[in-house]
Amino acid sequence: MTQRVATCSCRQLMLRATEEPLRVSICHCHACQRRTGSAFGVQARFREESVVIRGAATAYVRSGDSGGRATFHFCPVCGTTVYYQLEEAKGLVGVPVGAFTRQDLPPPSISVFEECMQAWVRLPDDIEHVY
Repeated sequence: MTQRVATCSCRQLMLRATEEPLRVSICHCHACQRRTGSAFGVQARFREESVVIRGAATAYVRSGDSGGRATFHFCPVCGTTVYYQLEEAKGLVGVPVGAFTRQDLPPPSISVFEECMQAWVRLPDDIEHVY
């Protein structure tokens, strides 16, 4: 059985996924750039039924560039975002790729909000582009 573990920096908040991700994606929206402090966010989506969460989390709800609401769950001790849920993607849990303890996820298959993409970013040729 596949098991993937994601944790915050202090390891107080932990998520375990027991299935492969439904998809791995890159998001270039301004909110993801602010959230990550980087040029984009990379996340894996899992079915909610395949995810177990341990530890305390604080939630932050924001409206995205598309108008939908997202709830980000982060560690109240170290501040690391460990998972999130999108209003329009009921039953799914997104996990920032950098939170995983192993680096063996499949590569991103889709790139979204490319109109916000930093000019120097180069993507793989075989990725799906959604603008």
